[in-house]
Amino acid sequence: MFFFKKKEKHHYEELREKWVKRHRKIQETLLSKHSFSNYLLDTTRHITIGSATMLALLLHPGSLSGKFMQPASQFQSLDNTTDLILNLSQLLPQEVQPLTGTEEEKITSLLSKKMGFRVTAMLQGIQLERNYGYIGQEQHLMRYPGDSLLAQLPTEEEQRKYYSYGMAPGLGAYGYFATSVSTLTDEDIQREKWYIAVQTFLAPGYNEHVKEYNDFFQYRKMLVVNPDNGKAIVADIADAGPSPWTGKSLGGSPEVMQYLNRVDGAQRGPVLYFFIDDTNNTVPLGPLAYN
Repeated sequence: MFFFKKKEKHHYEELREKWVKRHRKIQETLLSKHSFSNYLLDTTRHITIGSATMLALLLHPGSLSGKFMQPASQFQSLDNTTDLILNLSQLLPQEVQPLTGTEEEKITSLLSKKMGFRVTAMLQGIQLERNYGYIGQEQHLMRYPGDSLLAQLPTEEEQRKYYSYGMAPGLGAYGYFATSVSTLTDEDIQREKWYIAVQTFLAPGYNEHVKEYNDFFQYRKMLVVNPDNGKAIVADIADAGPSPWTGKSLGGSPEVMQYLNRVDGAQRGPVLYFFIDDTNNTVPLGPLAYN
């Protein structure tokens, strides 16, 4: 029998939660006190920011008007994560909404340069209905007939972190990952672990080319980025959803959601998600370090 203890929060996580709750008020304060905004930006040019998350909350899209925002390239002393957060804060719209063509082009160019591989909103003539939306919590998926959570989570650490999310009662949009436990490969294991559910059925042209589009989307690799903390992950599409009425545009496995720090009380938050051009299958699934 396994006992699951509540995960102890690190000091920075507690701080993050406090800042998230106060985020809206901070935005209003910064807008009304431009001198403080300038002071903050001038100061960060000369110091290394220890908490990228806190800075992201302060500089969330729309929190500062354009004339008070300094080019992120001037922040020479910032680490890679904070640099990405600052750049995205200048490119994203204030509201979580579909991006314009210009916004997509600038953001995918930035992400491609940062990640070291091509990131794109359109691949093989196919694009999603949107690339900026709310991600919600998903359950584990059954990988083969007779699969179980204990089989998926063999260590106590994994069970403590992910067991409580349970397993989906039905299969993902593309069925089992393997026909049996004996045919289960490491690639199958990684695909389930780092999967996302995407509203593939809303893609322009889907209803006219259902089989072609389903073949394209199955296990398609995508870059998912939390713009609030700069965390990036390579995930694959292994399910379709969620329903539009939920207010969410995609869902993430327990592992994806925890890595992105999208596991607060709401179990949802805004993310960017774009196709990865990986014809030779050289980009591994999972968390990313970037330049």
